[in-house]
Amino acid sequence: MVRECKGRVATMAGVAAAGALLGAAAGAATLQEGGSPLRNGTIAYVLTDRYWSVYETEKGATECPKGFNDGPREQFQQLYSDGKKRSIVEAQLKREGKQWHPTDDPEAFPFLEAQGSVSYGLNLDGKVDANDFESPEGEPGIDNQLFRAIGCIAGFRKGGSHYHFDNLFMRSYNDTRIVLELTGVDDLVNDADVTVRTWRGSDNLLTDASGEAFIPGGTQRVDLRWGQDYVNELKGRIVDGYLITDPIDHITFPWGFTFDTTGVQVFRGMQFKLKLSPTNADGLLAGFVDVHGFIHRLNTHLSTHHQSYGQISSPSLYRAMSRLADGYPDPKSGRNTAISSSVEVKFVQVFLQKPAKRRQLTMRK
Repeated sequence: MVRECKGRVATMAGVAAAGALLGAAAGAATLQEGGSPLRNGTIAYVLTDRYWSVYETEKGATECPKGFNDGPREQFQQLYSDGKKRSIVEAQLKREGKQWHPTDDPEAFPFLEAQGSVSYGLNLDGKVDANDFESPEGEPGIDNQLFRAIGCIAGFRKGGSHYHFDNLFMRSYNDTRIVLELTGVDDLVNDADVTVRTWRGSDNLLTDASGEAFIPGGTQRVDLRWGQDYVNELKGRIVDGYLITDPIDHITFPWGFTFDTTGVQVFRGMQFKLKLSPTNADGLLAGFVDVHGFIHRLNTHLSTHHQSYGQISSPSLYRAMSRLADGYPDPKSGRNTAISSSVEVKFVQVFLQKPAKRRQLTMRK
């Protein structure tokens, strides 16, 4: 499957390279000659990489001193290896039901939360308290409780199955294309007031000859027909080369994953912090994610079989996320429904092509 997908990416890389020669040659030439892609105060970037932020030390010595969590296969073995004869309904289907309808009931398996005081992320609530992390650069008040939940699950770590496939399929399917457009930009180093719009693009990513690295100067056609849910407007500023946006209460991104499945990821109180250059924008997308929504998307995109590759037990992960949730309490129960999170993201510069006849758009702010 991986070989087939790589072949598909390589094929698309060839198509994209040909498109670059025909449709984006002028833009690429401008960059090669040292010209700026910032035109009339506007510059755009397309997402090429996304990883749920996990701060890792060598072999997990600091964050996972007791090792890593078991996955569905290991847990199934513990539950049903006592020699008793059971039907499929009493074993496989019962466990699969737990996958889709997780509860907070105690389970027999210990869950290893990530330890330590350092994590990637942003200060989402404007406070510094005992549950917060410190960034690798020493900034206090970092909110990323999702790291506690996924930090010792092999699939979410560098080289893990989720880490790998999340990007492979995001790059392969155009319906997951996230584009940022910055307007009102006077300077990419310091600017007190810029506007950031999010769109869904429609085109392949432009790669170099290897098909592995992404290069600036490509074109993205903005999807205004089916992409209305992904049109948002944020206010921000550029400080010492970093774009920092104000929080947006509710934002939806296309977040498709494996095997042609489409999906979205909703963030609450979301902010960007991105290091800008004329060719790239790298940094963090941080916000609160709904616990139920996160697990539902995970199950929709990855079957129990595929979660086993990365030792991801969604029932156990649901319990951990519910326990660690730190935002957006339910108005009736008072229980937190969302968990702070961070995504490491990388973008490359693109030129946007918008339809001549545009529908009336409602910008979410």
